[in-house]
Amino acid sequence: MSQEFTFAIKRIHFDENYHPANNTRLTTNFANLARGEHRQENLRKALKMIDNRFNALAHWDNPHADRYSVELEIISVDIDVEGNGKTFPTIEILKTNIIDHKNNQRIEGIVGNNFSSYVRDYDFSVLLPAHNKHQAQFSTPENYGELHGKIFKTFVNSNVYKENFAKAPVICLSVSSSKIYHRTENQHPVLGVEYQQDSYSLTDEYFAKMGLQVRYFMPPNSVAPLAFYHRGDLLIDYSDLELIGTISTMETFQKIYRPEIYNANSAAGKYYQPSLKYQDYSLTQIVYDREERSQLAIKQGKFTEQHFIKPYQKILEQWAANYAV
Repeated sequence: MSQEFTFAIKRIHFDENYHPANNTRLTTNFANLARGEHRQENLRKALKMIDNRFNALAHWDNPHADRYSVELEIISVDIDVEGNGKTFPTIEILKTNIIDHKNNQRIEGIVGNNFSSYVRDYDFSVLLPAHNKHQAQFSTPENYGELHGKIFKTFVNSNVYKENFAKAPVICLSVSSSKIYHRTENQHPVLGVEYQQDSYSLTDEYFAKMGLQVRYFMPPNSVAPLAFYHRGDLLIDYSDLELIGTISTMETFQKIYRPEIYNANSAAGKYYQPSLKYQDYSLTQIVYDREERSQLAIKQGKFTEQHFIKPYQKILEQWAANYAV
């Protein structure tokens, strides 16, 4: 009989007073903003950008573009492998909630949005480079991403998830700079114009192992498509306001972290290949150290190897071999 893992959820508000917890991955969008001497100003500006973008997209019955604001919660998920109360921080995602000031109403938004995972840091920053160190051609190790994907699917199928969240997660990320995307004729009033690509990126394949399919949309007045990883039917399962909550939050983060793509001064054309070497873009007023972020990912991957992969290796291997949805 395979080991049963248990999950515990912690919630913390992401606002201008947010301070990262000790076990928060410092590479996350939200934790990175909340550091340094300008932390509170960074947070205030980012949250204002989110609200402004939300009101621009939810423009109906909103003549002064101030009807809505977005509240964000950081959802931290810890896993207990042995059932002894000793946990490891597994996943961090964001939950949006929408405040309708006209109707004095709080509307539940989508969970997911941002996605952070210590095991993913290990896979991408430790396991993958080690595998390719002496390879003539880039490849992935056998069963690459399988453990991470099974842990994520187990969490989403768990009672803990279902007790806390009404709908399946949607994770919104940047498109891949290694792929060419082409615009289709399909257009959604909120998600915008759909783009497609001819082959999946490494990230797309990794998220497929998490049980998530991907679609790419460029929302109205955006300059590049976003990748939406989801279960079920993205266009049917979520309301317009729910989708706007995700777009406004994640597009804001991408403008800060990938301005070459998401704050470019010209919009993606019919055929589009993103590039972080693109020169014609504008900077937000929010300071961010991308080099430090990539170094932290390596440190956190090694931390995962030391405190999760190696100590629980036999249990994890047996569990993954016996895994069933």
